[in-house]
Amino acid sequence: MKNIFEGKGLLIRGVIHLSPREAYDEARKGALFLDIREEYDTDYKKFDVPGVLYCPYHCFSENRERIPKDDPLIVADTTGQRSKEIVGSLMKDGFQNIANLNGGMMDWERDGLPMVVDKNAELHGQCVCRLRRK
Repeated sequence: MKNIFEGKGLLIRGVIHLSPREAYDEARKGALFLDIREEYDTDYKKFDVPGVLYCPYHCFSENRERIPKDDPLIVADTTGQRSKEIVGSLMKDGFQNIANLNGGMMDWERDGLPMVVDKNAELHGQCVCRLRRK
């Protein structure tokens, strides 16, 4: 089976990396976003696309069976690094219609693409150990 994302984005070491705009267009055509960010990130900012499945990175292994193998998937995180790792892992498990969101939520936001933002869930603090909601 041919990857529906083939010929789109950048192909690097066997992984297709879609720009945020390309990923948005594919999501509007029915591709499912697999958001692997942790809850403290997804509570604050969400991708505003028709289909999103949340599966945080820290518990990905025990939840991977929930991921539909037959749907086109775009794996997303904050910067595009952990998602690249997950794409590779899923490809080894036989997933074929799969791509990485290049630049993750950071580039998505930079490009002005649709998001749902809950300001009440924004974290503040001087260091990671002291982050908390307002």
